Amino acid sequence: MKTATYLSLGILLFIPGVAMATEEPNYTILVKSADFELRRYDAQIVAQTWVTGDQDTASRQGFKTLADYIFGNNKAKSGSSSKISMTAPVMIQPQAAKNGESSKIAMTAPVMMKQEDNKWRVQFIMPSHYTMKTLPKPNNPDITIAELPVKTYAVIKFSGLAGTQKVESKTEELRTWMQSQKLEGIAVPELARYNPPWTLPFMRRNEIMIAYQKK
Repeated sequence: MKTATYLSLGILLFIPGVAMATEEPNYTILVKSADFELRRYDAQIVAQTWVTGDQDTASRQGFKTLADYIFGNNKAKSGSSSKISMTAPVMIQPQAAKNGESSKIAMTAPVMMKQEDNKWRVQFIMPSHYTMKTLPKPNNPDITIAELPVKTYAVIKFSGLAGTQKVESKTEELRTWMQSQKLEGIAVPELARYNPPWTLPFMRRNEIMIAYQKK
């Protein structure tokens, strides 16, 4: 996994005054063009939870639930609890529409796109030294552990605040670029946030990521 070189890249989004070094998942850059990249991500293990609400509410609640797990509300193989290191980024993705397709962007909604039942999946990527056998088990039944396969993503990077209009604009920029590259999105776009809220806007790192296949 990549190691973040600045404390500002910590993902303790909702716990003021705390900072720690963070890992980032391993990936290979396949194509790079200005703010756009095609990446191949290695297989990953994630802790995830589903939360209902608008994007901000879901992000906060999902973070708190998962933070509780990695800070010790778990059961290690030894039988005791164990703290798990933070990683970056925090991933948030709306639930896909019932027909399997992403819904149209809702200009008045404070979310990246309209989603079914207002449900969001929030994920923490687990540190690379863990396996499915060695990772502590969550005590909270709302948290599940999943092993993600190798995936390819189209990505657009941007700084500043990840507000509604900016996220919508950057998502459309990414989709337009993907069309020019003859790439077809195969999943709902994901918003990746790398910074705590007190980070100055110009130092923030955000990404929109869309899993893809070639047309």
